[in-house]
This record gives sequence, C-alpha cells and structure tokens, in this order.
Amino acid sequence: MKNIEQFIGKRVLVVGLAKSGLATAGLLRRLGAEVVVNDAKPLEGNEEAAELQAQGVEVIGGGHPSDLLKRDFDFIVKSPGIPYSNPLIAKAVAANSTIWTEIELAGIISEAPIIAITGSNGKTTTTTLLYHMLNIGKKKPLIAGNIGTVACTVAEEAKSDEVMVLEASSFQLAGTENFKPKIAIFTNLYEAHLDYHGSIDEYLEAKLQVARNQTMDDFLIYNDDQEVVSRSVESLSSQKVPFSVEGKKTTGISADEEWIYWLGEPFIETRIIKLPGRHNLENILAATAAAILSGCEKSAIENVLSSFTGVRHRMQYVRELKGRTIYNDSKATNTLATKSALSSFRTPIVLIAGGLERGHSFEELRPYMANVRVVVAIGETAQRFTEFATSCGVPQTFIASTMPDAVQIAYESSAEDDVILLSPSCASWDQYPNFEIRGDQFIQAVMKL
Repeated sequence: MKNIEQFIGKRVLVVGLAKSGLATAGLLRRLGAEVVVNDAKPLEGNEEAAELQAQGVEVIGGGHPSDLLKRDFDFIVKSPGIPYSNPLIAKAVAANSTIWTEIELAGIISEAPIIAITGSNGKTTTTTLLYHMLNIGKKKPLIAGNIGTVACTVAEEAKSDEVMVLEASSFQLAGTENFKPKIAIFTNLYEAHLDYHGSIDEYLEAKLQVARNQTMDDFLIYNDDQEVVSRSVESLSSQKVPFSVEGKKTTGISADEEWIYWLGEPFIETRIIKLPGRHNLENILAATAAAILSGCEKSAIENVLSSFTGVRHRMQYVRELKGRTIYNDSKATNTLATKSALSSFRTPIVLIAGGLERGHSFEELRPYMANVRVVVAIGETAQRFTEFATSCGVPQTFIASTMPDAVQIAYESSAEDDVILLSPSCASWDQYPNFEIRGDQFIQAVMKL
C-alpha cells in the first residue's frame, strides 16, 4: 500500500455495511480517519456492526437518519447498492458533499497498476479470462471487485510488481472522482439499472468514469461495434484500442471466422477457442488486448483460449453425453442474455427456460427460436413460455415441476448433435434463493444422467 497521509484526522461517514462497508471502515481507521458507520439493518444480530463496535467504531443502525450530516463529515463513502435517491444520500448530494464508493479508495492506495473492466454484459467473463491469461503469463494478477475480494482490501496488500484485475459496476464507478486505471475495458452498453441511475445517459456517464481520468499513458479497450460506445469515448484522452468481431480491422483487435487480428495482423486462429458465441468472442478480444498490453506472451493467451469453457453459470460447458453437448447458463435472468445464448449455436437446441413471473415479454427471443427443437419450461412462467415457444413453431414443448425432471425430459427429447441448454430468461426466486443454486441443481442433475 502507498504511504498515504491524506486521511489522517478526517471525519468520514461510511453508509452501508456488508463486505464493502466493513472493509472500507477498517481501512480508513488504519489510515488514521475518524469513522462513523451507518447501516439500515438494526444493530441487533448485525455481525458486521458488532465486529466494528468491538474495535471501538461508532455504528448507527436501523435506518439512515439525515441529521447525521450535521456532524460535518469531510466525505462519505457509500455502499454501491445504496442509490442516490436515498434520502440521506440525496441530502448529501444537495449539500455538495463528497460521496465516494470504495473503489476510489482502492485507486488511491494501490501500489499495483489496475485493469478495470466494466460494461452491461460480459464483465465477469472478460475479467476471468484476463485473470487466467495474466496468471499463466506470470504477471501476478489479483482479482477484485464484483467477483472477487473487495477492491480496497486487495489494494491494501497489492505490490508494485502485481496487477489488480477489477470488475467494476456502474454503481461503483458512479462514486469515483479521481479513479484512474492503467487499462480500462468497456465491453458494451445496454439499457440496465435505469431505476438506479434514472436514465440511459446517466448510466453511460457512470460507465465512462472507468476512463474519464486516464491520460495518454493509459489504455482504453472498447467495443467499436457499438456506435453508442465508440462515439462516447471519442473525447477521452487515453490511448484507444477498439475491438470488433465484424472482420479484420487495421487498428486495435478484431476477428473473423478464421483469425484474431492484432493491429491488422493475424495473431491467433479462432479454431482453438473453446468458448462459444459471438458475445463471448467480444469478451475474448477485450481480454486478449489487455493481456497483450500487459506484456503477456502469446502462448499464455493461447493456453487460456484453448481451455477456458466459461464462467460458472454463464454459458458454462458442463459435459458431453452420447453426442449431446450440455451448457449451464443459469445467469441468463433476462431475454437479452438468452438471446446471446441461443445465437451461439448452429445445431438444434433443447432449451430449458422459465422462472420468476415478472410479466415481461419474451418477444425479443422470437427471431432466435428458429433453431430450438424442444422447450422444457419451469417455474412460474412455464405455461406462458410454452405458449410462446409454440407460437414460434417449436415442435415440442413440455412443462417440468423440478429441475431434475426438466433435465430428464430434455435429455430424453434430445438427439445426437443437439445442444441441451439451460438459459432461463427469468430470475430464479420463484424456486431458488439465487441463480447459482438453480445452476448447481442443473449441473447435479446433468451429472446423474
């Protein structure tokens, strides 16, 4: 950790506990700040609050009282999940208070250079791919953020000969001021989290914070196939590295059916790639570009591309059985994700889909259902999904009450060379606590076939 003195004696309000709040409060105390923590949960039974109180930290629970701001804090660090519409935060914004999220602290204290990955989709896959490339390339990567340890905790221990690979959400980036990664990746932009940000423009502005403070000494890898992204980064000062899956380009990194190209020159043959799908090819290009810029040897990148079969629950290859290839895409909790999954395969698909009823339309999937031969529907939307599948001309539809039943029906209805795909297009909460448990049950049932 850098020798930081700027927080000594500063009065700081940490709003929201859980992992990030607990880590933030502890770090700031070690940096010499006077910390007060506020959490919506009552203090009784709040393990994080009890841990901080044992260290002598003042914790105020049971809500977010706005009169806290009368204490004249130097700045506030809020949990990413707390929206700016929260009355306490809204009052602080109106008073022009400095409000950060913990990745701002990570950027201040880290001795290691930071590679920050953001975007609506593909962040986790890109982050994981890049981590493995850097690891095999002996670049000493440390994974942090949404899929790893809290960023400021990693940054506190990071050394200058290591590199921090940080998955950064728009919620986190919106609370940054001087955050400046050495390499930034902007995978794509789709409408999401508008209830939090208020508009697509505000959502985009939050994403652009990943590169807003970069200079010509830094790199921004971005999706050149999305005009909204390519146009939005034009005014930024970093060295720009576009990626495109629309064929060979002379700048940045690109791909066609045969090659990945770096600066217009053939670099790696696409036939070695194990991870299916156009959307995953985008993730691969972004990760590969970052690996190249980090000094990774080509052999390390090839090693990962020829062996990586997906992040758990995100187009995860499970197994092949009697000519059927089976994938777990339980993370596909909306139609956008399922569209990407369905477009990844050219062979017939046996699709397991359905889940929590939110009343949203499945119409976006219609152009992608032509290759679906069988649908096995589950959960609250089962009846509605089978009716939709029938209207799309899917020859066979079934409803299953449990995941093991759905897997059995899917397998019995499949043929050699089919893909059996769990891509629910719905949230899991009607039957499962989260999509991970739904995916785990799918995998267990598949392994029992």
